Amino acid sequence: MSNIKIELTKQSKLKDLDLENIVFGREFSDHMFIMDYYDGQWRDARIEPFKNMEVSPAFLSLHYAQSIFEGLKAFYTQNDEIVLFRPQANFARLNKSAERMCIPPIDEAFTLNALKQLVNIDRAWVPNVKGASLYIRPLIFATDEFVGVKPSETYRFVIFTCPVNKYYDAPVKVKIEESYTRACSGGVGYSKTAGNYASSLYPTKLAQKEGFDQLIWTDGKEHKFIEESGTMNLMVVIDGKLITPISGDTILAGITRDSVLKIARDWGMPVEERNLAVQELLDAHAAGTLTEVFGTGTAVTICHIITIGYRGQLLELPAVAGRVFSNKVNDQLAKIRLGSEVDKFGWIEKVG
Repeated sequence: MSNIKIELTKQSKLKDLDLENIVFGREFSDHMFIMDYYDGQWRDARIEPFKNMEVSPAFLSLHYAQSIFEGLKAFYTQNDEIVLFRPQANFARLNKSAERMCIPPIDEAFTLNALKQLVNIDRAWVPNVKGASLYIRPLIFATDEFVGVKPSETYRFVIFTCPVNKYYDAPVKVKIEESYTRACSGGVGYSKTAGNYASSLYPTKLAQKEGFDQLIWTDGKEHKFIEESGTMNLMVVIDGKLITPISGDTILAGITRDSVLKIARDWGMPVEERNLAVQELLDAHAAGTLTEVFGTGTAVTICHIITIGYRGQLLELPAVAGRVFSNKVNDQLAKIRLGSEVDKFGWIEKVG
């Protein structure tokens, strides 16, 4: 790590943070990690105070969305250690997105060590409050000053962090979307790239005007099959089986999703990764066999869905308190992160 230059802030902002009333994604920690790509390699790795960056109006990423990102978290354990949850999986997925978006790959081991040093420097920003954590945002964007559709030859990689609380304060209402499309086969739906989220804003805004919190996206060809929900992968429990849409080129391979599936299989619960038709969801609700619907993701961990809107009808789902699997797996993930349960999967990475 001797080749990472470090400049510490002269004035910490931590004194202004109210740990009991954290707004998600609004308060940023004191430092950030940066490195730049030029002349064919990543260079100039450094940790410096969090501040605004000067950008050219001609930056390629501003025009053609050659930008990717990740999201992961750091937690305080019950032993007063700081840990990361599955960071290797995040950096592997970042490189998968980089390949699709013509961005040069990062060295995953080097980046993990850099992240550990960054979090260690800002360890006082990791909230030691129940339900809170330090959200970590790695980001790569094109920096060529050029107006023309082509991959950039220069890039900037930034990691910054922010203390967060729960993403949603309550179970959410979602609407099954049949007009707009998030992703199509052959596209970039599986990549964590900026354009995927920009295209979702307008249909989500329309749904929110109708009283919903998020959308359930359906396939872009026929709108017959469930895909994912806004910022989350989607899972359901039907007749005692855990079912989730198969992760392909239109669905993000969620790390929390993968964690939930691994735990479910370890517990011996029947798991099916397959196409999930909207009609199957409706039929299961009518038959009373649809007992749980929830989203999984880094920001939300487990997000209970309480109402599904479909063609003007509202499907009310069972009370959250009675949902056996999703509540149990949420507790299990928390125990693994906080160190009260043995990490049999090797998911926890200590910061130091």
